Formats: sequence, C-alpha cells, structure tokens
Amino acid sequence: MHSSKLHTRLMGSDFELIATGATEAITARRLQEGVSEIQRIEALLTVFNENSVTAQINAQAGGAPIPIPPEVYQLIHRCNKISTITQGAFDISAGVLKKLFNFKYEHFSWPEKTAIEQAMQCIGFQHIALLNNHCIQLKRNGMRIEFGGIGKGYAADRVKALWIADGATSGVINASGDLTAWGTQPDGGPWKIGIAHPDDPGKALLWLPVNNASVATSGNYEQYVERGGIRYSHNIDPRKGWPVPYIKSVTVVSPSAELSDALATAITVMGPVVGLDLVNQLPDVHCIIIDGRNKVIQSDNIQIHAKG
Repeated sequence: MHSSKLHTRLMGSDFELIATGATEAITARRLQEGVSEIQRIEALLTVFNENSVTAQINAQAGGAPIPIPPEVYQLIHRCNKISTITQGAFDISAGVLKKLFNFKYEHFSWPEKTAIEQAMQCIGFQHIALLNNHCIQLKRNGMRIEFGGIGKGYAADRVKALWIADGATSGVINASGDLTAWGTQPDGGPWKIGIAHPDDPGKALLWLPVNNASVATSGNYEQYVERGGIRYSHNIDPRKGWPVPYIKSVTVVSPSAELSDALATAITVMGPVVGLDLVNQLPDVHCIIIDGRNKVIQSDNIQIHAKG
C-alpha cells in the first residue's frame, strides 16, 4: 500500500490530500483527480467570478426563476434542510448581514440599526424557492447566497466519493483543519485529529479518532468583541441580525463533511444548550464545545481518544 500527500490552496483554504493505492502511479493520479474536482466545484460556487452559478443566481435576485445545474440545485436543497433542522441558525443567505459586521478591520464600528433592518429584509432561507426543472428563484431584491459555510465540506465529500468509486480503501481530505478520513493509516492505526487547546492553538487539548467520518471546527479562540460587558464572537445570528455570545470553538463529527461544516457554524449560533440538544437527536453526529471559560462540553456518545 502506497500513500502520497499533496498540499495546495483552493477555495480560499489550505487543502492537504492524502491518497492511498497499490502503486505510486495510482496515488499520484488520485491526487490530481482530487484537485481537479475541488477546482471544478470552486468554479461552480465561488462568489468571486461573475460567471459562476452562484453569481448568476444572485444577479437574478427578486427576478424570474432561472435553471441551474442539478448538482447545485441538490446542494441548495440540502442547505435548506439544514436551515430547517437548525431553525435558521445556518442560512446560506446570511452573507448580506455578515458584510455589515466587518470584524476583520482594526477600526470596527457597530452598524446602525437601520442598516441591520435593511439587511434583514434580504435574508431568510424561506425566500429561496426551489422550483420544478431545477429552477431557483431568490424572492427578495438584494438577496445573496454563498456557500462559505458548506462549500469546502461539499468538495471534501465529492473527492471522497470519487476516490472510493476508484477503489481507494483509505484516504484523507484536510481543508484547513476540517478533516474527512476513512480506512486506516498505512501503519494500520486510525486517523486522528487534535482539538486545539483554546489558549494555545498549537497544542492539542484532546484527540479524536476519525474512522469513515468528517470533523469540522468553527473556532474563534481570541476573536471576539465586547459591548456592554458581553463578549460576542465573530459569528452572526441570521435570525436576530446580531453577533452571538462568545464560544471558543465548536467541533462536529458526522458521516459527511458538508453536514459537519454546516452544523459547526449552526451550533456556534445556537449556543451549547440548544446545539447539543439537536446533536443528541441526530444519528451518528457528535459534538465538542469549548465555551468562553474553557469549559469542555460534549454530546452524549462521543468517543474521545485521549486527553492531552
């Protein structure tokens, strides 16, 4: 069994692909096919190219329905299902609001109430109409969808499916720390991922074995703003138009990278109590939360390998 590794930057993230196979030629081919697939998905979904499907959908907001590729239609359908089960905490139309709260700049200022109210008029997954013949309509003027909270996970799931269809019995797709793995390492041991220590992201607080699963983390660590004595994270609640109380990190394990990606974002918004209640109702989904005071909270059935 051979294994080959490749590092590259795609979808605005650092990707590491580990392919396995009977010969080096097979692993090299699988790596190249994996990169090509991620590039294909990036071209479909990016908001930075006016020819992408996402850009075409957004350009038609408030207008007539347009046909889109079945693949993107199905992805949006799954996004809306996740929005439904998270009661709107995950919402692909929330980008309009996020732009108002631009935490990246040193001179951050809280947006005016009227600006928030205007943005909220353009938000809501319930205004994304999926119609017959793979047609979509954004019902409100100024609506925008984007796949930043789920696109990397979708790409990882697609690469995994391609490799398995090609006979790969193990492999890893690591998208900036969001890990999809199946099978075993070449030495026979399980793939493992470290959950970063909140005060020292270079160290692992604990380790999770990853077997035919995907792990995604929504982490804030030192990223927060204070107002009125309350610490807020850099995540926005699309239902309220306001940042959510500070949680250091949320890590979700599930059978799908796409689902883990979306739920990590949603649980950060929902908070530990409501978020864990949801996770404990979902089959094969697990969660670890590190709150603002470094308390580790975990869902009912998670297997933690070893505490650091």
